[in-house]
This record gives sequence, C-alpha cells and structure tokens, in this order.
Amino acid sequence: MRPSVLTRSLVSVTAVVGIAAASLAGASASFAASAPTSKPAASTRAVTPLATVNLGLSTTQAKHIQCWLQEHWSYTGQRDGQLGTNSWKAMQRFLKRWHGYEGAIDGEVGGGTVSALQRYLKASHGYEGGIDGQAGPQTQAAFKRFAAWADSVCD
Repeated sequence: MRPSVLTRSLVSVTAVVGIAAASLAGASASFAASAPTSKPAASTRAVTPLATVNLGLSTTQAKHIQCWLQEHWSYTGQRDGQLGTNSWKAMQRFLKRWHGYEGAIDGEVGGGTVSALQRYLKASHGYEGGIDGQAGPQTQAAFKRFAAWADSVCD
C-alpha cells in the first residue's frame, strides 16, 4: 500500500509544478504580447550636456569663459554658463597649444586638463599652488580671476 501513496504524491507534486510553470509561461507570453508596438513620440526638449564642470564658477562667470572661448578657441555652443563637453573641448585646444596639455580633445575634465589649466593660471592669474591635477580652492580662486579677466576682454 505504501508504494501507491508515494507514487500518487509524486504525481501530484509533479502536476502542481507543471501547472505553476505553465501559468508563469503564459503570464510572460501575455505580458510580452501586451507590450506597445509603436515607438514613443520624439521629445522636442533641448538636449542638455551630461557633464557640467564649472570648477566653482557661477553661471555668470562661466558665461565669461564661454565668451572668451567663442572668440578665440572655436567654441560654438551657447553661452549658457554651463561648462560642458564642448566648452572643455575648446579649453583643451587652448591648453594643448600653450600650456602642455597632452591628452585627447574629448571635453572630459581629468587630471591632465586640470594640470594644464593650473599651469596657465600660474602663469597668468595668480595661482600659487602645485601642478597636481586637483581643482582645489586655490585652483578655483584663480579660475574665478580668469573668468573676471575674460569678462574684461570679451564683448
């Protein structure tokens, strides 16, 4: 008598597992079938840069830098006060030409970009810190002096 009870139990458990698996598969298939087939409408909003690195500048101060970059280093973006990728590409062109920047013109503000900026700020805007690639308080203060100077020479 015992073998038939064990067999019936095993058959019952197998049936329950099979029913549960079939239910999940059906739910997955119905969920996939109900997914929308049309593409969402395109957005009309302006795309904003992913990375803005103002290094302590206010929006107004950053606009002064962008003005200078437009007039001298082929920055073609808006003067929006957000130093994004295109602003930094223009800055990297300047730094590559005059201040030892050796990296790619990629608009990413890494240690190489900051070190070259520090060399420029040391030469022209009162930066007295080390060339360490870290945009600390002294670098930011000198960058603000650069922005004030850019305002004085930009339209």
